[in-house]
Amino acid sequence: MSKTPEQKWKESIIQYRKNCQKIINLSKSIRYAGVINEFGRTLTGIIKPGLKPLLNPEAAKNEFFIISNLMTLRNTQSKAFGPLDVATIRHKNATIICIPSGKVVYYIAINPNVKSAFDIARKVKSIV
Repeated sequence: MSKTPEQKWKESIIQYRKNCQKIINLSKSIRYAGVINEFGRTLTGIIKPGLKPLLNPEAAKNEFFIISNLMTLRNTQSKAFGPLDVATIRHKNATIICIPSGKVVYYIAINPNVKSAFDIARKVKSIV
């Protein structure tokens, strides 16, 4: 018996959640790990226990919408540059790592004092 689209969807969300938990456990520097779809909707996300979010829910919604647009627009350049591997955005209070995976983006916020965001990105890519 084949799975219904709803069953496949639920299984995908469960897998994304498991991946986010693995990502959170990679480093003490990771503040948040989440998955957003191509429209900027949060499919799942985990804040490191004990940390206060940097964004309120409305600001997070706007942030994820901006990231989804950025990733979509970057994909239009893939013929020239090749597929997008990882994008990092460095702010004073956090560094954001975005890793596309199929039609979703893994969004990881890390502490800004991390020496190499690319080391964390490499470890995340081994999970996703």
